[in-house]
Amino acid sequence: MISDVEAMQAALVEARKAAEAGEVPVGAVAVIEGAIVARGQNRVLRDNDPTAHAEIVAMRAAAHAVSNYRLIGCTLYVTLEPCAMCAGAMIHARLDRLVFAAADPKAGAAGSVLSVLNHANLNHQMIVEQGMLSDEAAELLRHFFRERRLA
Repeated sequence: MISDVEAMQAALVEARKAAEAGEVPVGAVAVIEGAIVARGQNRVLRDNDPTAHAEIVAMRAAAHAVSNYRLIGCTLYVTLEPCAMCAGAMIHARLDRLVFAAADPKAGAAGSVLSVLNHANLNHQMIVEQGMLSDEAAELLRHFFRERRLA
């Protein structure tokens, strides 16, 4: 049984791998029944795919792993607050729970800029928790963008 902290640490590993590949350092892992079933990292540049955010990559892999696009019983751990696209996909996937580290004051759709998740008019609600290992996730992002500005 993986703990919440261990799952977020695994998401941070994915974020570091994304940074090493020149992508914005965001990572995600999908956990079902206490085990990681899928991992994702930002791949928009490598795949030339504007939808290849870490959350989408992880949810696609999880859906394949369980042979179902509905990710019932799934918790998604993400290092950055999801955008509107990712939040919408989480609703359609019927995630049970989202745990994210750092807030995104420019594009966050879990309360920072928009409140897509758990909107009263939508047909699915999920547990949303934020802040776990947020300092480490935020520092990864700060370092990445600081290095890009210097380049």
